[in-house]
Amino acid sequence: MGGFFYLFFLIINVTLTVTIIKIMSASTKLSTSVKALCFLALADNPKNSTEIAVSVGINASKLRKLLSMLGKAGIVRSDSGMLGGFSLSKKPGDIHLQEIYCAIEDRKAFYLNVNDDKLEANGSSEKINYFFLDLFSDIQVEIENKMTGITLKSIIDKIK
Repeated sequence: MGGFFYLFFLIINVTLTVTIIKIMSASTKLSTSVKALCFLALADNPKNSTEIAVSVGINASKLRKLLSMLGKAGIVRSDSGMLGGFSLSKKPGDIHLQEIYCAIEDRKAFYLNVNDDKLEANGSSEKINYFFLDLFSDIQVEIENKMTGITLKSIIDKIK
């Protein structure tokens, strides 16, 4: 029986570690996007990608990919011309963290990939998988609700 619990907790640890590593990748894109959006929110006029990249500390090419995604989501706009550049499409108080996240990511913030190949029907491994799917689904809803309640303006207010 002790071996089962050891294996059970090892599976939990590995699953959570892999999930956290995937989230870290997402959080880098999210934090970079938020930094760029804060920079634009505090700017008096549109900024080009090089100016934003220098401020954020990221390669301009990578930043342009993020800005493109944010543009498609209606969060930023790009104006052409000599005085053109990127600016916010909305007021900072109308841009929510969840909206930013959805614009730059194609998966949920708390993702669990459960392998259910060749599992015994109603066996303990299958039941554990369903337990984690339900648990992570609940956590996902909590994360989304929390991120929806955070606006770009509230982030700016906290860092001032």
